[in-house]
Amino acid sequence: MTTTWFITGTSSGFGRLLTERLLERGDRVAATLRRPEALQDLRERYGDLLWTARLDVTDADEVERVVEDAFAALGTIDVVVNNAGYGVFASAEEASDEQIRRVVDTNLLGSIRVVRAALPRLRAQGHGRILQISTAGGQATYPNFSYYHASKWGIEGFSETVAQEIAPFGIGLTIVEPGATPTGFGSSLDTAPVMAEYDATPAGDVRRAIASGEFGLPNDPERIAGAIVDLVDSGETPLRLPLGSDTYEHVRAALVARLAEHESHREVAYSVVAPASR
Repeated sequence: MTTTWFITGTSSGFGRLLTERLLERGDRVAATLRRPEALQDLRERYGDLLWTARLDVTDADEVERVVEDAFAALGTIDVVVNNAGYGVFASAEEASDEQIRRVVDTNLLGSIRVVRAALPRLRAQGHGRILQISTAGGQATYPNFSYYHASKWGIEGFSETVAQEIAPFGIGLTIVEPGATPTGFGSSLDTAPVMAEYDATPAGDVRRAIASGEFGLPNDPERIAGAIVDLVDSGETPLRLPLGSDTYEHVRAALVARLAEHESHREVAYSVVAPASR
């Protein structure tokens, strides 16, 4: 059975890999990206299976128009993949206001815009899946990625809430959390002038680890794309899908530490409850 997908950010990385894999097996793909000509080779190879449109997810009007056009052209869209992203690699002090606005507008507000545009149409057709591409950094943190984490933790909170709201309509939502993977995303990270004050801090340590190649990229991008497709084929709709040994271990460690700290505050938490409520 042919599945129809709508994917943002398809010029490279997971978006491009997913598009290639899906077209190869005969699925239809509405591929959106800033430069549609980047997929000309796939258009020539797969013809009408590929529908493309220019999309900048920071433009609310453009998001609404492109989503409307995609549903009109393809009739039904079974899976919406929120994949477009932007990363800033800088300490909290180093990043500029423009960089902060862009990372939030792309990763958080851009993803929200796509979901809000798609939901009325998914409800009308009575089924659908939303895959929100996040990261291990949606639940764990690393120095120099504070604004990236802010956007990803934000979209995970949004997605977790929306998943509850849309389940009665037959629409599933899964947050996909790939770990560090050689997709080229790291080389496209935006940076800022380095402040010497942070050189002897964890921020400096991470900067040097990435520069030297010691910051590992243990995961296979093709296998991650395959796992995403397999999830949709299975019909399962977990809230989260961790992909990568680093995602599994780092998120698990973060959750264990968070729970331990949470439990340590039980006594003070209950101490502020009004007597009448106890």
